[in-house]
Amino acid sequence: MRFRPRATPGYADRAHAGRALARHLEGVQLSGPVVFGLARGGVPVAAEVARGLGAPLRVCVARKIGAPGQPELALGAVTAHGPAGYDDRLVRSFGLGDAELAELTERERNEARQREARYTRGPAPELGGRDVVLVDDGLATGATARAAIGMLREHAPRRVVLAVPVGSPDSVRALELVADVVVCVLQPVDFAAVGQWYGEFGATTDAEIDGILDELGGAAEQD
Repeated sequence: MRFRPRATPGYADRAHAGRALARHLEGVQLSGPVVFGLARGGVPVAAEVARGLGAPLRVCVARKIGAPGQPELALGAVTAHGPAGYDDRLVRSFGLGDAELAELTERERNEARQREARYTRGPAPELGGRDVVLVDDGLATGATARAAIGMLREHAPRRVVLAVPVGSPDSVRALELVADVVVCVLQPVDFAAVGQWYGEFGATTDAEIDGILDELGGAAEQD
């Protein structure tokens, strides 16, 4: 299902993008939503969405599985739990055997587990029968979002809503086959990279995430 909000200009920073995204999500009927920010860059965006929805905030960690010698090229992605997803065409092009691919995958899964433990605040909310809103700062290849959606579905939510401020039109269309609802505010035909649609797009630090979670992590769930 596609939700097409009215297009707006780019964003000053991730907080600005999150506030714009929260306004567009007002058009989606959500049942007991829980907001998950994709670490790291999606967390500041998700914080504003959680504030706007009055929903609890959690962090979802998905790690890109980089190609040998080209770590920025995603062969797929993996979460702390759940199955990994691969781009079979790319995997074949690198001639990777099962053992080598498994080694690359397990390395990233271990990193995801460590980060997930760091970002956890309090008991995990029950997701069964509720809407999960997965938020990132943008959608380029969609590899990490796809892996995160797979993991979240294992908790039997009512729906998985993928929400991003900007994304590649091709990736948005592909993720519409994976998520129940995709909300993408900007889908520029000249999309090249997420950062080009932000005035400020510095790396999100663990300290920044800690501050956000200390303020918001699980707070709305306890009210």
